[in-house]
Amino acid sequence: MARYTGPKTKIARKFGEAIFGEDKSFEKRNYPPGQHGNNRRRGKKSEYAIQLAEKQKAKYTYGILERQFRGLFKKARAAQGITGEVLLQLCESRLDNVVYRMGISPSRSGARQLVSHRHITVNGNLVNIPSYQLKAGDVIAVREKSKSLEVIQNSLANSSSVYEWITWNSDTKEGAYVSVPARIQIPENINEQFIVELYSK
Repeated sequence: MARYTGPKTKIARKFGEAIFGEDKSFEKRNYPPGQHGNNRRRGKKSEYAIQLAEKQKAKYTYGILERQFRGLFKKARAAQGITGEVLLQLCESRLDNVVYRMGISPSRSGARQLVSHRHITVNGNLVNIPSYQLKAGDVIAVREKSKSLEVIQNSLANSSSVYEWITWNSDTKEGAYVSVPARIQIPENINEQFIVELYSK
């Protein structure tokens, strides 16, 4: 399965925010990467460059490659509602993202690995496809054999995030994808309108 495996701090510095979560290296050098560091003069970005950067930020944030992301955009455009909002809702409805939101893993890449390695069930069935699209009412749980995994226990112990659109029971290690999140409930700092404008050219 193809995915980005390069240096994450460099990408975070490129966008000027820690899009992969807490990052001590980013805090030390929170300016764009490059040979001349912070002293380099940077010209005004074109409209296209701003739109492209926003799309790249969304792709890196959710760990989705171009072909898959374009497919999600086509799906969003065909659906009812505001295209940009629907696009982010589709990204948030991915199984790996919901596993991350529930606190089962501290990062989306870790969540993707847990799903791929068959540690997660949806409605009682094992699902090993990270991009699996959840529907409102789906029940997500840690597989019985995997409940004692140290990586899962540590992540749940350190997780404090609460989202209105998902529920989680720490005792049973089971939660529900209650509803599709509204745009205001999605915490990611992404301007989805720029992505729509870019793909609409």
